[in-house]
Amino acid sequence: MKIYTKKGDAGETGLYGGLRVPKDDLRIRTYGTFDEFNAILGLVLTEPGLAEEVSARLLRMQGEIFQLGAELATPRGKTTGTQLIEEAQVEVMELEIDQMETQLAPLKTFILPGGARASALVHLARTVSRRAERDLISLNRGDSVRPVLLRYVNRVSDWLFVTARYLNHLTGHRDVPWVASRVDTGAKVER
Repeated sequence: MKIYTKKGDAGETGLYGGLRVPKDDLRIRTYGTFDEFNAILGLVLTEPGLAEEVSARLLRMQGEIFQLGAELATPRGKTTGTQLIEEAQVEVMELEIDQMETQLAPLKTFILPGGARASALVHLARTVSRRAERDLISLNRGDSVRPVLLRYVNRVSDWLFVTARYLNHLTGHRDVPWVASRVDTGAKVER
């Protein structure tokens, strides 16, 4: 398979099935953001000492995000030839969230991304997944997507948040609490 085709040199790309659209089409931008998110998951997976259970879950999520991207790259009315995201994937994430939370201290404040490096990277993935979700919601307004995709993507960010906390727990790092900054310069402000 040749990597370059020169078909996109004028700023268009092909959807699954051959339909040509501009490369800045909202559908392209949306699955491009999911691709970026997936690449960050790959970066997390390179972390040395990552817990095997977390690695397996992240790898599964990478496959599911690829499936989601394939569906988004397919015009309505066409089939992808790949397995579609279904409610079962949402339920698995909810079960895993519940399992991980049994080992975590209850949150009493907002937390900042940080602690273990792997945890910080998962928080980065979470923020990109939220951007992908915003793109998906925008796409849904003009070209509806299956409702399960919206539920799935919303749950992904919840899952990533808890996974980041879980990684801190597994590595003996504390979550980083957010503390509001107060600057006292002693200067009086003229009004």
